[in-house]
Amino acid sequence: MKLGICQMPISDNIDVNKKKIIDFLEKANEQCIDLLAFPEMSLTGYTEMILSQDLNVIVDDHINQIKDICNSLEIGSIIGHAYKEEDKLYNRISVILPEEDIYTYDKLHLVKAEQDYFEPGTKHLIFKYKDATFGAIICRDQNYPELTGKLVKEGAQFIFIISAHYYKPKEARWKLEKNRAIPITRAVENGVHVLLPNTVGSHIGMVSLGNSIIADPDGAVVVSAGESEETILSLFL
Repeated sequence: MKLGICQMPISDNIDVNKKKIIDFLEKANEQCIDLLAFPEMSLTGYTEMILSQDLNVIVDDHINQIKDICNSLEIGSIIGHAYKEEDKLYNRISVILPEEDIYTYDKLHLVKAEQDYFEPGTKHLIFKYKDATFGAIICRDQNYPELTGKLVKEGAQFIFIISAHYYKPKEARWKLEKNRAIPITRAVENGVHVLLPNTVGSHIGMVSLGNSIIADPDGAVVVSAGESEETILSLFL
């Protein structure tokens, strides 16, 4: 099996984001990647559109288009987006596997700025694909070691930390090392590979400095990305 994570910018336009996601899925397929994870909120971004009454209709349409591509290419994907349940807004990921139902997970630990808009999730996520077991969390969830530990105790062999590290420019710089250290720490604590896809560029008046990373169970960095490149990182098992 070959796992991949995508480092990409997020546009204010959902159609632009969808096209970029599909383009990267096609590139991943050329690289024989079986499962490609994208950053947090990679489909919708953090824009006024997520407050629209039509949010779910728009998101469902785009997710279904992405699922058609995944089915055609026989590749799995993890997509970040906003979604509403009973008029409550969630920061969600959808796990799209070829010819299977879609698995979802809502971010448990919201940052302060998100708490004015989003509700925290209530459940964790483990899923199986091609004889392997995966856990997935979202961004700030990484700060809580008990969550990753719970996923591993329940069988997860690989952990995805689906992220979008947007900050003011100075904060983005001084938080860079922290956000590299945490996935490495979670890998060592639990004896698993940890894969963290992040965003790059500017969005909603803030910046993200990339540095997507894959760490092995010993804490070694298998591969990492730079501060501005759009790329796919991969792990061959």
